[in-house]
Amino acid sequence: MRPIEYVAAKTVQEAVKSLAEKGDAARPLAGGTDIIVQLRGGRRQLDRLVDMKAIPELNELTYNASSGLRIGAAVPCYRVYGDAAVASAYPGLIDAASLIGGIQIQGRGSIGGNLCNAAPSGDTIPALIAHSAVAEIAGPGGNREVPVEDFCTAPGRTVLQSGEILVAIRVPAPAAHFGACYIRFIPRNEMDIAVVGVGASMVLDGNKVTACRIALASVAPIPVYATAAGAALVGKEATEENINAASEAAQAAATPISDMRGTAEYRTHLIGVLTRRALQSAIQRAKEA
Repeated sequence: MRPIEYVAAKTVQEAVKSLAEKGDAARPLAGGTDIIVQLRGGRRQLDRLVDMKAIPELNELTYNASSGLRIGAAVPCYRVYGDAAVASAYPGLIDAASLIGGIQIQGRGSIGGNLCNAAPSGDTIPALIAHSAVAEIAGPGGNREVPVEDFCTAPGRTVLQSGEILVAIRVPAPAAHFGACYIRFIPRNEMDIAVVGVGASMVLDGNKVTACRIALASVAPIPVYATAAGAALVGKEATEENINAASEAAQAAATPISDMRGTAEYRTHLIGVLTRRALQSAIQRAKEA
């Protein structure tokens, strides 16, 4: 690894300025569980790392039953699932946050970093999409917001422009009778990358689905927001037949490849299985909410 300038930013403005000065040769550092590995492996060549951990806005974790959840981009996973109020209100997000790596990674790695890494297999991204999360971005041109389903543009690439940083992720307050779930398939029991991951959420009125969102990991170049799959359930009873129809629509939304971890056909099969399971879990949680 070649020498890299280290800048410990204290404010959002300082971080934006430090990144903009170096353009593509600079990257933010939050947990560091992705960027440090990429640098050591020669996958990235940088001149500057800008440490975000001392910026107050990026370390805020706030939840209000009316306004919802705000997760600073540098908040590590353990703080999210360790907050009893957050865990109770957003079990689908907790499913994902508690799966990333092992306990050591969860002590450093952040949900914001998982999103910015933009891996097709990122566990928290489908869960965030299922929860209608929005990314709060700051940059040289000011502030803007982007729905999480539009944040990743290619493997390892996002909508962030030169000098822009992810400040926080905002998640709406759950509606009455809202339920969500994230589930994945991995060859090992832990510390593995999803062969397929599915995030699902829904709102029930009795047994009728009034809202539904389904998102997929590891089945396309970017995480997939399967809009047709969610729409297949809206306005219908949460029956096995309708769940099966939604899972088939999720399969149709994916473009999986074959690699050393599984064939495209295997991944397509898993999408159907995991979508059904995620929906069933979301339904149960919605009925208990």
